[in-house]
Amino acid sequence: MMKSSVKQLYFVPIDQNNMHHETAIIDKKAKIDEGVTIGPYSVIGPGVRILKGTIIESHVILSGPTKIGKNNHIFQFSTVGDGSPDKKYKGEPTKLTIGDGNQIREGVTIHRGTVQEKGVTKVGNNNLLLAYSHVAHDCEIADNVVLTNQAALAGAVKVGEGAILGGYAIVHQYCSIGAYSFCAMGSAVNKDVPAFVRVRGNPAGVYGINSIGLRRQGFSKSAIESLKSAYRSVYRKNLTVEEALKEIRPLATKHKEVKLFTSTIKKSTRGIAR
Repeated sequence: MMKSSVKQLYFVPIDQNNMHHETAIIDKKAKIDEGVTIGPYSVIGPGVRILKGTIIESHVILSGPTKIGKNNHIFQFSTVGDGSPDKKYKGEPTKLTIGDGNQIREGVTIHRGTVQEKGVTKVGNNNLLLAYSHVAHDCEIADNVVLTNQAALAGAVKVGEGAILGGYAIVHQYCSIGAYSFCAMGSAVNKDVPAFVRVRGNPAGVYGINSIGLRRQGFSKSAIESLKSAYRSVYRKNLTVEEALKEIRPLATKHKEVKLFTSTIKKSTRGIAR
């Protein structure tokens, strides 16, 4: 019987704890924990730090200074930690930090910060960044966020915990996307989105509380009804923002969800989506 000449295609182990393919290029100044898997033809540059349990698939480019936490999974053709294409960026050693348990799917791009802002882009824990989504310089993504295919964040966007951006949704620079909000497919967001609301369209406008998403996340019926009441005050009673916030103040003292909803409105710097 003819012995197969087919070489092991994927991982060629260096030792029991590390699986680095022989074609991967790893700079000597990169710091990689034991138990990190690196696939074929991936390039790990200087200043990259990767903690244990993380899997880097094939053809991934990681540039530093970048810190990647534990148990992340970065899929093929993603480019993570490159310098910003912002014209003001002049190659300064800005940073990218990524937490634990994130799924960064095919072709995702994440850029480091710029010195004109805070100098760091931040991605939290347990986020799902689907294929070809984009995170620009100085963005801050909290935990349990979903960016669906081709969703794109411009510079210095903030995304709160549990928010979901549908496919092809785009967000203008400096906007804030509130916790547990939902941006529908193709939304063009140019204003701040308060926590817990849904937006859609171009430009994106609100169309109610994210009730289904909140139920799936385990929010109580009482919390959801209180948010609906607060929403009506802000969006349905023809009140000014100041008048609406005053009207729902008693609800905010009783329900932390309403307090968060009002907090995101108060902190808005670009005006809220209407």
